[in-house]
Amino acid sequence: MTADEAGFAEFVATRGRALQRVAFLLTGDHHTAEDLVQTALLEAARRWTRIHTSPEAYVRRSIFTANVSRWRRKRFTESELVFDREAPAAHDTDVRLTLADALDQLTTKQRAVIVLRYYEDLTEVQAAAVLGISVSTVKSTHRHALTRLRERSPELSELIGRTS
Repeated sequence: MTADEAGFAEFVATRGRALQRVAFLLTGDHHTAEDLVQTALLEAARRWTRIHTSPEAYVRRSIFTANVSRWRRKRFTESELVFDREAPAAHDTDVRLTLADALDQLTTKQRAVIVLRYYEDLTEVQAAAVLGISVSTVKSTHRHALTRLRERSPELSELIGRTS
């Protein structure tokens, strides 16, 4: 095994699960998430010598881009966005299901921004870098997503808070 192959294998071993979680939160479907991660990792493996110093940003951007492309190609129905309600239960099933339903009501870009800002705990600048968009686009998308969540899921008001 070459040094590049070892480096890639180590990256996949250490960051694979986190990438899978992000992809699941973006898509709401385990199988689609696995496909997105595998596609992104395949591209990363092909370009490893160029991206080996910061592969995380490249792979995350690939996952987001592939998800947007998939969405644009299929124009899928809402039923395809349903979260796997049989996934391992969180400590509060009601909150988990309410959050899943709320995320289903966001656009692909809004969902990505919310996942990166709250689940991945990235700053606006970091989220912009991952998504390949401007910081101002992250801010406005974030604001619109929170407004949509407040309007369509008022039961989440304690989780969302009153300010953005």
